[in-house]
Amino acid sequence: MNTFSKVTATFFGVGYVPLAPGTITSAIIVLLYKFFLYKLSWPVYLLLFFLLFVLGTFVADVYSRMVKKDDPRTVVIDEAAGQFIAMFLLGPQWTLCTASFLLFRLFDILKPFPIKKVESFPGGLGIMLDDIVAAIFAGILINLFLLLT
Repeated sequence: MNTFSKVTATFFGVGYVPLAPGTITSAIIVLLYKFFLYKLSWPVYLLLFFLLFVLGTFVADVYSRMVKKDDPRTVVIDEAAGQFIAMFLLGPQWTLCTASFLLFRLFDILKPFPIKKVESFPGGLGIMLDDIVAAIFAGILINLFLLLT
């Protein structure tokens, strides 16, 4: 179970990249979305997100206890889940993919209220939730922009 949690929590080792592993993980999800994921029906997409969130919460919790850190830098499954939900229902255009990526990373890094607050949830839930809330902020902004233009 420890090996599975380590591999999954680090998004197949991307978490060990020395420079910006969370950003690289988000970029991988953007590329997967651009070329494949946008084609999924919204119920299937949300089901995949839900499975990723539940799995991510579990493995982030196991791995963080294993390395004895509250939110290890190497855990990037949360960025994968966050970027995944930030792109929900967007088209595959590069402008939308890039905007989603930039806004999600901005909110994830700056952590304005209430993003910072949900980070205090215990274990894997706290690791995952701050990225999910950052993604929701990014998604709302992009969709508001699309509605107003």
